[in-house]
Amino acid sequence: MQKNYCIQFTSAKIEDLMFRTTFDPVTREGKVVVNLSIIDKKDFDDVMGIFEMAINSGLSVSPFIRILHEGDNVAGISVGPDEVGFVTMCSITIDGILLKKGVFVNPRFGGLVEIKDGTPLRFTNVLTEHSNTIDPLEVLMSQEMTSVTEMLKTGSGKILANLREAPMVARDDIDRILSDMMDAGITGILEVGEPNTRILDVPVERDHLGIVVIGGTNPMAIVQEHGIGIRTNAMSTAVDFRELRHIHEYR
Repeated sequence: MQKNYCIQFTSAKIEDLMFRTTFDPVTREGKVVVNLSIIDKKDFDDVMGIFEMAINSGLSVSPFIRILHEGDNVAGISVGPDEVGFVTMCSITIDGILLKKGVFVNPRFGGLVEIKDGTPLRFTNVLTEHSNTIDPLEVLMSQEMTSVTEMLKTGSGKILANLREAPMVARDDIDRILSDMMDAGITGILEVGEPNTRILDVPVERDHLGIVVIGGTNPMAIVQEHGIGIRTNAMSTAVDFRELRHIHEYR
């Protein structure tokens, strides 16, 4: 008997998760979008150290995570024997929070941002969400195109990031909401552009401004660059924020 399969493009999945986000940065209650990564248990200490380094360096969306053990399940994916899972916040959470506050953001693409001496210069390789069934940052990471570790060591390299567009009339609301997010520990904003102005060498739609969001998979990219095996399922699902703990609480 022939089965019918539904192909879901990344853009549709992003919109679904944006609407499922209910987190309020003021009350710090509600659901956030998360990524799921699984590693071998023997690599736990090394990976934990890398995640802490990435978070302390501002190369993550949030320091709030959840560690999974054998038998734990997220989005239908179970942690197997001799494995450990990491649930980390996805950058789609930022889009969802803005949406819930009345600011609609348009996901443009995911790509690599070139950093030179600590300053973001431009997007290089980019992939749009509208033409892919896999998260663009997952694709770029799988192609081993990042140099996040080098950036941390020297101040120059390529990191994962996403570009969003928002109406320029919402600029004041955006600044206020992003400030509330930072107070709540969501710090994944790399740059906010000026209205009708290129951002990291990319033009934006008329009467809009660009928002560059740090990719939530940068810590996983660093793990991969260290030669440690890691399986990542980006944009896995939405979970209650209360399920997450600050990474320092796991030490």
